[in-house]
Amino acid sequence: MPERHSSPRVVLTVMCVGYFLVLLDVTIVNVALPRLGDDLGTGVAGLQWVVDGYAVAFASLLLASGAAGDRLGHRRIVLLGLTVFGLASAACTMAPTPEVLIGARIAQGVGGALLLPGTLAVIADAYPDRQGQARAIGVWAGIGGLALPAGPLCGGLLVQTAGWRAVFAINLPIVLVAAIVAHRVVPGTSHRSTTPTDRLGTVLGVVLLSATTLAVIEAGHAGLAPLTGIAAAVAALALGAFVVAERRSPHPMLPPALWRRPAFAAANVAAGVMNLGTLGMLFLLTAYLQTVQDRNALQAGIAVLPLFLPLVVLGPLSGRLTARLGPRVPMLTGLVIAAAGFALICGWSASTTYARLFPALLVWGIGLGVLTPAVVSAAVGAVEPGRSGLASGVNNTARQAGGAVGIALYGAVAGPAARPATFISGLHALAAVTAVAFVVAAAASTVLIPGRQAAS
Repeated sequence: MPERHSSPRVVLTVMCVGYFLVLLDVTIVNVALPRLGDDLGTGVAGLQWVVDGYAVAFASLLLASGAAGDRLGHRRIVLLGLTVFGLASAACTMAPTPEVLIGARIAQGVGGALLLPGTLAVIADAYPDRQGQARAIGVWAGIGGLALPAGPLCGGLLVQTAGWRAVFAINLPIVLVAAIVAHRVVPGTSHRSTTPTDRLGTVLGVVLLSATTLAVIEAGHAGLAPLTGIAAAVAALALGAFVVAERRSPHPMLPPALWRRPAFAAANVAAGVMNLGTLGMLFLLTAYLQTVQDRNALQAGIAVLPLFLPLVVLGPLSGRLTARLGPRVPMLTGLVIAAAGFALICGWSASTTYARLFPALLVWGIGLGVLTPAVVSAAVGAVEPGRSGLASGVNNTARQAGGAVGIALYGAVAGPAARPATFISGLHALAAVTAVAFVVAAAASTVLIPGRQAAS
């Protein structure tokens, strides 16, 4: 393979496009579900798996994908991810039955899992110095923040104007251009792990993550149903076997020693807490705006913009701050500010005006904008360059697992939004608990996360 000497900014742009696509498909499908169900003749269970098939495959393969990139080269895995994601998107646009669509969504999740850790690892390679790397991660996080509000807004517009299949078709030209540019500009990995593949650990890790994600999703949908119990039992067995296998393996996929590094452990725990609270509360926020306050999907999407726009604006700025000061200060600041936003939600009622909703959403969003790049930088910076893909995979897995748990847990605790009084009580309680959890994470970050000296 000829050596490539592309501008790091071009590499960053292409990787941000891939990251944006993967996150966009987490949310863009939701607004298409009613029309999709009518067209394909599927009920609630089928529609749930259109969403959850993507989530299960995505979350279960992130860790293995990051480790594979460290060994085989992240450029190769990113290109494979783009290819699988594009082909699966094409299959979604042509799906004649719910079963075919669910299978294509699972394949999309596989492509997304292959792509996501590699985008961050390629960026880490393109910006080898810690300061440049932190700034680039800030841009990456900001672009990713765009995908969350863009999903419902773009999805609603596409469904109204072109039908539900358009939410998948929009991926095709973007994937094609991104794959062509990535093939030309992304260099080979400069730091590649040479240790043998931990096949047993990889298989057990996939089983553990897929069973855990499935158990969480089914618990949120159906409570203590048989499938929930079976998935939870498989997850517990896989966890025990995974821990034993990793301890005995001479070349473990996820070395236990990594978790003895305070910065690595703290960054990933903080990532899980961040997404658990954020996506759990976002799930309740969507129900609050649409069911309790009777807004339509487009109005609700516009209403949550103050939550996500700070991510776009502050992500790059926080990356620069992390580059100068290390991850500790931005993590502490972001966690405390986000906690203040959650605390403001405790004052909401069914009749709260948007003038009172706005400050809570804005403060919450500012906290996330400051926090997200620092969490990722802390995790990647805690390992040697040859393990950046693994670090990225672990961090993204922690975030996805936290988000899945948050959505299922918060939805179950708050109860149906059709009972406004019960829902509002649950919303207040969960907002308060989330605020406390963020403050505790902030306190831990002051002790365990390195400052400027370790990050520079």
